Amino acid sequence: MCRALEGSSESTRERLARAAEVIQSEARAISDLEGLLEETFSRAVDMTLACGGLVVVTGMGKAGLVGQKISATLASTGTPSLFLHPAEALHGDLGRVREADVLLALSNSGETAEVNATVPSATRIGAGVIAMTGRTDSTMAKLADCVLDIGRVEEACPLRLAPTASTSAMLALGDALAMVVLSERGFDREDYARYHPAGNLGRRLMPVSEVMRKDAELPLVNRGAAVREVLITMSNTPGRPGAALVVDPEGLLVGIFTDGNLRRMLESGQAGHLDAVVDEFMGHDPKTIGPDEPVESAQRVLQAHRVDQIPVIDGRGRPVGLLDVQDLLDIRP
Repeated sequence: MCRALEGSSESTRERLARAAEVIQSEARAISDLEGLLEETFSRAVDMTLACGGLVVVTGMGKAGLVGQKISATLASTGTPSLFLHPAEALHGDLGRVREADVLLALSNSGETAEVNATVPSATRIGAGVIAMTGRTDSTMAKLADCVLDIGRVEEACPLRLAPTASTSAMLALGDALAMVVLSERGFDREDYARYHPAGNLGRRLMPVSEVMRKDAELPLVNRGAAVREVLITMSNTPGRPGAALVVDPEGLLVGIFTDGNLRRMLESGQAGHLDAVVDEFMGHDPKTIGPDEPVESAQRVLQAHRVDQIPVIDGRGRPVGLLDVQDLLDIRP
């Protein structure tokens, strides 16, 4: 938490007023975009959807930094994309551009020399070109196949020079393009999670098969086994799970024996029944889940039924894994 700045209340009010003016100016620039949306935006969506290669985003200076963010947003929402620095493009990096690509060029003035040298080069390669600019009569706009207009934006800078409101408008229009394309691709939560495996959503939507205990860590016992044998199996299984899955001669799941079952045996005074068959004390109708189900579904089952373990079974009813509530804690951020 920053320390309070010394100064008069009048000075503070002036600073806050100037800050509010900047925010209002940028908000107006973004709001005005709504009135500028026209057929060309739809054309840009069509070009992006039809792109058989990459959406190559380029821009110089602050527009280039915005372009990097737009490219990242496209890539993370199902549209393959990369950022190409226009100066580097003119010194060999144009080799990254292919005929199947679409070049998205950003320049408020539309007269940025490096960008305007890159655009016709990309056109000669065969790539389509979308220009995002505040000057629809600019050189860049005339070189493009499609123009996205951000309007004649007045910068929020007191000098009316530093890119502020114009870059905010570019960013918003780039987001609009990416989100409309996302929607028309049918890009969903599972797709998003695939590209964000380290994010919270990605962890929740990863398949159960990626976190379940399996192979040597899966405690299996046969129906009719003694409780003592079941406890030994649980203790000898790596990770020492708090449950064992009971299967019939065909390998189908018929029950689960947990630490809770053992505790109830002890509480009922049946501790001397360790040589009794597990069938008498196991849970006969355990809740199960499939290996391809998302982790968040398993979490809902565990919470709804207040259990600590859930067997993972294949389509034939054979156990292929065991999910313990501790396994879910281990994948939290």
